[in-house]
Formats: sequence, C-alpha cells, structure tokens
Amino acid sequence: MKLARPDVFHPKIVLAGCPKLIDGDGDDDGLVAALRQRGLAARWLSWDDPQTLKADLVILRATWDYIERLDEFLDWTQQVPNLLNAPEVVAWNTDKRYLRDLDIAGVRVLESEFFTPDEIVHLPAGEVVVKPAVGAGSVGAQRFTDHRAAREHAARLQESGSTVLVQPYDARVEHGETALVFLAGEQSHAFTKGPILRAPGERPAFDDSGTYAEESLAPTEPDFELWDTGYAALAAAAAHLGIDPSELLYARVDLIGDRDPVLLELELVEPSLGWRQLDATTRAAQQRRFALGVESALDRLGLGPLSHRRP
Repeated sequence: MKLARPDVFHPKIVLAGCPKLIDGDGDDDGLVAALRQRGLAARWLSWDDPQTLKADLVILRATWDYIERLDEFLDWTQQVPNLLNAPEVVAWNTDKRYLRDLDIAGVRVLESEFFTPDEIVHLPAGEVVVKPAVGAGSVGAQRFTDHRAAREHAARLQESGSTVLVQPYDARVEHGETALVFLAGEQSHAFTKGPILRAPGERPAFDDSGTYAEESLAPTEPDFELWDTGYAALAAAAAHLGIDPSELLYARVDLIGDRDPVLLELELVEPSLGWRQLDATTRAAQQRRFALGVESALDRLGLGPLSHRRP
C-alpha cells in the first residue's frame, strides 16, 4: 500500500526589475540561488510585464523607473496579488514627504521643506540641495550655492508637476553616508556610500541605463548608536503604517554623522542592499536570512508549502 503524500504548494515568486534593468544591476544576483536553497523558485521580470500579475508574490528590487511612471506604477502595486514591501508601504515611501511623518514621530531628520507646484520656493541661507519629492537614484537632485540657479532648477521641477524638496547642504555628507540594512525588521549589515552630488550646479554621474547615479560603496561596521537610530526610524515608519517592523522584508536607512546621526532617507521601496560589499561567507548567510524573511512572509500571506493542501 502506498502512503498518501501531501500536496506541496510551490508559490510563483518574481523579483521585479524595470525595462532597462530587468535582472537588476547585479547586486542581487545571489537571491535566486538563496531562495532556491530554501525550496523557493523565483525569476526576474520587469515590473510592467503582465506575467507579474500571475505571480503569487512579487518582490520589488530594481523598479528604478517608477518616478517617470508613478501613477502607473502605484496602480500596478494594487493589482499584484501579493507585494513586498506592501502597496501601502510603497505609496507612503515613494514620496519623500514621509520625512515629515518621521520628524513628527521624533526621528532626527535632516531639515526638509516641501513646495508643491503652485507654491513659492523659499531657500534657507547657505548651500542647498534641491530635488523632487518623488525621486530615485538621485535623479533630479542637485546642490547649489547660487540661489538664483537653485530657484530656476526648482521652477523646472515644479513646471514638470513635481513637488520640490529643499534641504540645507550638510557638509558631513562629504565623509559619506552610512547605509544600514534591515531584513524582516532585524539588523543585517551596513555599507558606506561616498558623496553622490557633485560640485554646485553639476548633475551626478549616472550609469549606462540612466536610472541611478553611480556610487562609491564600501563595507563598514557601524557602532550601536547608528544602529539604534536606524531601528528607531524603522520602528517609527512601521508604527505610522500600522504594521510590525518584521513585515518589512527589507529596509535601508541612510544616515550621516557618526555622532548625533541624522536621517537622510528611509528606503522601503527598492533600495540597493549592498550585497557585493560583503565577503562571500557573510553574503551567503545574510541572503539566507533574506530567504527566511520571504518564507515568513509567505506563511503570513497564506502561501506556505501546505497552504493549498487538499483535505
């Protein structure tokens, strides 16, 4: 007599890129293998590929053209059966006005002022950074000492329909940013990013795809103060969204300053996670944690291996 074998569900998982970077920029190359080691099959597709709508789970990884197609992108996030991070997280985090919410929650955020297309832009004294409130990869971001040039750049952004973000230029960024990576709400690894913005008035250098500014990255091991600041930002975001931090499969917290660090950005949509800055052993271990986070999310979403078992 043969023993009955339970039906095991194999969810269809997609890692989402964009038309110019369907397989990402190479940093995430190990994720498919890491998921496979946990018995999970995944493949890369551009986010606008209709096949993504047939997937059981889509994980945003390199959707870096969404700033040009924001309404279409946000509509797509609502159509995907299951998305990580979740659609409500994406809708909140694609607009940098989320910094206001974190500031109100008590997170130390770099001073930021926002101006809608019909508002007059006011600049603080000294050197400033002007960029669109909806942006990725430093597209549209420039620094200025000439306030007339800054206002002209802001006006161009407003004419295109963008809300403008104005920040005082903090010289500490010249020593680089610290990017803290969290997986499923827990501390994972970190790396540094060299200055992206060039001399005042000059545009950053972009990669061949034109979707993101080139960066100089290096591994680092921040002290507890930076990690505490990072987790406080993550917890504040989760509380604002009404979720547990563990529901965020990935997050990157960008800080400047070793003492009294200040938040530049909290990246919850499609941040580069800096895998290539890790040695092979650490990378394998942390990508396994990523895969475990995916497993946990599948269980939470009712997509675990026994979720479709017949009675």
